[in-house]
Amino acid sequence: MNDGAPPVLEVTDLCTHYGRIQALHGVSLRVAKGALVALVGANGAGKTTLLRTLSGVQPASSGKVLFCGEDITRLRSDKRVRLGIAQVPEGRQVFGPMPVEDNLMLGAYTRERRAARGTLERMYDMFPRLKERRRQPAGTLSGGEQQMLAIARALMADPRLLLLDEPSMGLAPKLVEEIFACVRSLKQASTTIFLVDQNARAALAVADRGYVLEIGRVVLAGRGRELLENEQVKEAYLGL
Repeated sequence: MNDGAPPVLEVTDLCTHYGRIQALHGVSLRVAKGALVALVGANGAGKTTLLRTLSGVQPASSGKVLFCGEDITRLRSDKRVRLGIAQVPEGRQVFGPMPVEDNLMLGAYTRERRAARGTLERMYDMFPRLKERRRQPAGTLSGGEQQMLAIARALMADPRLLLLDEPSMGLAPKLVEEIFACVRSLKQASTTIFLVDQNARAALAVADRGYVLEIGRVVLAGRGRELLENEQVKEAYLGL
């Protein structure tokens, strides 16, 4: 990853409220093109709120969000998708009764069908188990397979930025390893990723750069490996 690469995402002094309650307090961060940036923090730190604000589901109270140099702070969420932002939501949220392949094609609803079919074949190459189960209802897949489906569905949009919200949540350790192996392969393919996960050790180990969020504020930032060695991070998030 080139530290001098232009930012795909640049967030400056971002604040978000739920009614009178302020959830984000002046968050600033950047994600360079081709980088994997991780955001870690305890439950309730504001990680999902930040992702919801970036994707346009939750409005920003103040601050600025630039995407590929364009100010999208007030842009509707559907227009952000068309610009190239795709989010893998917390809890996977696949359409259980629908076949796996239909779930995947829904991810490409903004694209021309022929191009989407080509991406579908790439997803099947990347996730062979999804190809094996392409006619099965998505709700019959295991938790790990549903997470792979959720990631592949987001990639069907051919995004310029992939937002990953808690991909390891609720999965057994072996499945967590599989999901992070998938994340590493996406990184090697130069996919620009903003990863949010409570599993600080796994997230920072794979990240080029990391940020630590506490009660809606960024309290630490640095290279992923450096943060893993940070005494404050070790004590608060790694149990060391």
